[in-house]
Parts: sequence; C-alpha cells; structure tokens
Amino acid sequence: MAMEDIGSCGSRGEDHKPSAASRLQHKKAEAYNEVLRRLKEVGHFEAQEMDFDNQLWAHFNRLPPRYAMDVSLERAEDVLTHKRLLHLARDPANRPTFDVRLVQVVPASDGNLGDIEHSSSPRKESIHPPPAFGSSPNLEALALQACKSEVQDGDIGADAVAKFRRPMHEITFSTIDRPKLLSQLTSLLAEVGLNIQEAHAFSTVDGYSLDVFVVDGWPFEEVDQLRAALEKEVLKTEKRSWPNLESLPHLNEHQQIKIKCEYDQLTIPNDGTDVWEIDPQLLKFESKVASGSYGDLYRGTYRSQDVAIKILKAERLNTELQQEFVQEVYIMRKIRHKNVVQFIGACTRPPNLCIVTEFMSGGSVYDFLHKQKGGFKLQGLLKVSIDVSKGMNFLHHNNIIHRDLKSANLLMDEKEVVKVGDFGVARVKAQTGVMTAETGTYRWMAPEVIEHKPYDHKADVFSFGVVVWELLTGKLPYEFLTPLQAAVAVVQRGLRPTIPRHTNAKLAELLERCWQRDPALRPDFSDITQILLTILKEVEEDGDGRKEKGGGFFSSLRRGHH
Repeated sequence: MAMEDIGSCGSRGEDHKPSAASRLQHKKAEAYNEVLRRLKEVGHFEAQEMDFDNQLWAHFNRLPPRYAMDVSLERAEDVLTHKRLLHLARDPANRPTFDVRLVQVVPASDGNLGDIEHSSSPRKESIHPPPAFGSSPNLEALALQACKSEVQDGDIGADAVAKFRRPMHEITFSTIDRPKLLSQLTSLLAEVGLNIQEAHAFSTVDGYSLDVFVVDGWPFEEVDQLRAALEKEVLKTEKRSWPNLESLPHLNEHQQIKIKCEYDQLTIPNDGTDVWEIDPQLLKFESKVASGSYGDLYRGTYRSQDVAIKILKAERLNTELQQEFVQEVYIMRKIRHKNVVQFIGACTRPPNLCIVTEFMSGGSVYDFLHKQKGGFKLQGLLKVSIDVSKGMNFLHHNNIIHRDLKSANLLMDEKEVVKVGDFGVARVKAQTGVMTAETGTYRWMAPEVIEHKPYDHKADVFSFGVVVWELLTGKLPYEFLTPLQAAVAVVQRGLRPTIPRHTNAKLAELLERCWQRDPALRPDFSDITQILLTILKEVEEDGDGRKEKGGGFFSSLRRGHH
C-alpha cells in the first residue's frame, strides 16, 4: 500500500508466533464459514456454482487476516462485491475497478442514549444497508455526536431519529497495488468534493489492492451521478501522469533528470551537477541492512568510506518510483548540515538506480525506541529534539519541505548525533508557498495534508510534535487504530496523542502548539529550537535528567531506566 504501517503488528517473541498465527487462521476460517452459510441460506446464485466454496476460500486467503476480522458478516454480499472487483482488476482495461452504493450509519449507544436505539430499533428501520466494515468506531462516534447535539436542541422524536441515520456513500476500489496508491485515491475523492469519514485498505498476496471508503458530501441519494463523476476524475488523473524515462530515450540521464525536475516545478542550476554521479563499480556491498517492497538498503564502502547504499529494485521501477528517486537526488545534493544525513552521490543510469549517503551506525530513532520499549529521559529527549529541530530549520530555510518527518526517518551516527534522512517525498517549496499533493505516513501527518488542502512548511511542524511525543512515550502514535482510522479521527474529531500527565509543562505546551489545527498558529523551527534550548538549560540547572556518567545521553535508556 506504499504506507509501511498499514495493518502491521509487532511480534511479541518467537514463542508466540505459532499460536498467534493459529488464532488468526481460525478467525479467518470462522468468517469464511459464516459468509458461505449465509449465501447458501439465501440461495444466492453464485453460491450455487461449481467450486464456489474453493473460490471463496481463495478470496479470503488473498487478503490479510484483518479483512476477515473486520468485514461485516451480516452483509455477506459485500464479500462477493470485493471478490468481483479484485477479479475485474486483473484486466488492465478495467483499472481501477470501483463500486458505489448508498450506506447508512446508525449510532451505537454510549449508555446515555440507549433508549434511542432500543425504542426505535434504528438498525432495523434503516433505509440503506450498513457499510461493509460497519462496526467502525469512527463512524459510530460521528453518528452518536450528531445524536447528542440533537438531544441538546430538544426532545427526540421519530423524525429526529431519522436524522441521525445519515445516508452516505461507500466507494470500493481495486487495482494493482503500487506506491502512493492511497494518496492518489484519497486525492481523487477530494477532487470530486467528497469527505472521507472512514477507510479500510488491504493488499492482496498477489499484488492487488482493495480500498474501501465511506464518504459524505455528495448531495444526491443515488449513485449514477457519483459514479460518472468518479469515472471523469479517473480519466483526468491518468492524463496528469508523469512522463516516464522510456519516453525520453534520445536524452542522456542528466537531461532526463533536468526535464523531470522542471516538470515538477524544480530547476537544476548549471553548476557541474554530474560530479555526484557515482561509478557503480566503485561501490562495495557488505551487508543488507533493510529490505522493502521497492528497494533494499545496504551497508558498504565507496572509496574506503563507510556508506549506506539505497538501491531501487529494477523489477518494481515505474514512473512514480522514478519520480521519487529524481526528487531525492536533486534535494539531497543541495543540502549540507550536521543534522541532515550527508549525500555522497548517486547512480542515475537505469536500471541501476541507487543513492549513496553516509552510513549511520546508530540506526533509526524508531528502531531504538521500539526495541527498548520506553521513552527517553527528559534531557536525552531534548537533545534529540534539538538535533531534529536544527536539521529541519536548515531545510526550511532552504525552502525544502520534508513531508514525511517521523522517527523512522531520523538516524543516529556513532557519536549519537541525530540527523534527518530519507528525502524520497521531500519537495522544494512551490513558488506560491503552498502545496496540495498528499504524502507522508498517516500517523504523523498534519490534518491539512490528510484533507488534500493547500499546505506549507508548517505541516512538518505538526509531524515534529508527533515525533517528540514518540520520544516521550516510546509508543506508536494512535497504536490502537489503523493508520487510516487515525487519519480520519485527526481530521474529523481533532484527535491528538495524549500527553502524559507529568510531562514538563513547557514541553507539553510546545507539543500543543505544534498540533494546532490552524498551521499559522504553529511555531517555526527557529522558535522551536530556542524553546527546547531554554527547557534544556532549566533542566540541567535543576539537575533533572543529569547526564549519566560513563556514557552518552542514550546510556540511561540502554540500561532500561525510563
């Protein structure tokens, strides 16, 4: 799904893996059996076909266990819709396949409004069926909120109850899974004027996607006009596609990069840029550090220097991945700061595309935090935050918006200096000062970016606040929600991470400022750096979080004291 944390879960040790996998398989089998029973019970024509049992089981096995656990078994026909869309998506002429239908959300009782549900039986009286993933806490909370506001306005009657059950539209897409697919689909919905109230994203084992959105904002209780509007927007999106490298065979690699950057409103100055072109024969690979769907990261050497080598997988190359590569090379080669990972060079001759940077032996802050199972002591947290703030301040002064600031993109060197890295989705600030293309990872993303509204460098400030909260707690932001559920809650309900009760008052105030809904109310990184330095000075003068003897500021965390 090009969002690495969609549906992911951390393991709790080797001994627990078999039992956990067994439980998931059991839940999948239960869901399959229930759907099969319901379809045969109502005599659905597909359920009468030869080999239908095996086809249905294959459908459940294509999708992750979370699909079986989340899909509403009361609506077995929805599973057939998902199965049909995935089948249609095999034909390139159909992509993306999509289905539109009216749905209705009924508020679940929170204890205070129980009489509403029981007296009027709203679920039975619903005009339209519930969403395919109808147990969503986000949707029910929205319906319940509408219900409460109506209660405050006056008595509840039958007409008022009808208002609570808002008709919405459910739009289900299926296509080839690829980087930034969710970004494109949510942007497409925003262009049509729809507001996403809930979303569920699944990737199949054979490389397809199933993305289900519950939306409002369409004024008509029918689907034909909405379907036509979506088809029109899909065609417009295809016309906006990036040119690919194969369409420019007569140009050399540097000319291709120049054209691509100009296409993205960038300009490469004529300053001898090819000095950073690396001969791949001079790279020596030592060990693989990490592997992803679209590339691998190696530790190696270049001219006897320890380096990190990020290689794009040739078989996964497409125009979007090439776009990110070009963007990252252009941005990294123009920045040099002690709190930004240093660019050394790149191989830009397809299919051997790679970026070479200094090797950061300390790994990522994310890995450090979540392997240690705890947050930083205050002094260590402040020093890490100051490093990040200084790096980000430098980027912003050079009109670069990172757009994917999170703890996984903060790296530590052997001297425990923290540096900002991974500029795959960074952008030079547009001349207008605002940008509208969504990117980044949902758990860290600013609300204006999630909503595809114009945004500027203050989107990075919001993400920085979430990073500092991670340092403080050692937890994954909104860990009990899927990334898309978190995104909807951040926008619709103003959800923010909960700041621990005993947090330094000035630090807590800074986090709240970083998370302001209005970007103009968020501080700049120059101000953030000064605030953090002031807090650090006060902490050191008070003796709180004093540096441990015999080690750097990470040492106390390494010994498990937090």
